[in-house]
Amino acid sequence: MRSELVHRALSKVANPQILINVVSKRVRQLGLGYRPMIVVSPRMTFMDVALHEIADGKLGYEVLGGETAEAPAKPARKTRAKKSS
Repeated sequence: MRSELVHRALSKVANPQILINVVSKRVRQLGLGYRPMIVVSPRMTFMDVALHEIADGKLGYEVLGGETAEAPAKPARKTRAKKSS
């Protein structure tokens, strides 16, 4: 069940690293007493609630700093300057 839920959430958030950050922040909020945006069953953990909220489109995210929501770009490789004689 949880793997299916993760796949549904990944369809909304393309980058797994961003998904982890969004879920962990929402889990912290739920732990502090924030109300869930879905109907919660007694057996659901905070992580299940967060993943359901993302998969159902009730929880979104915004990328700050001009970065894209896709996988991070690899840094450019430095090359050595040739010695002149």
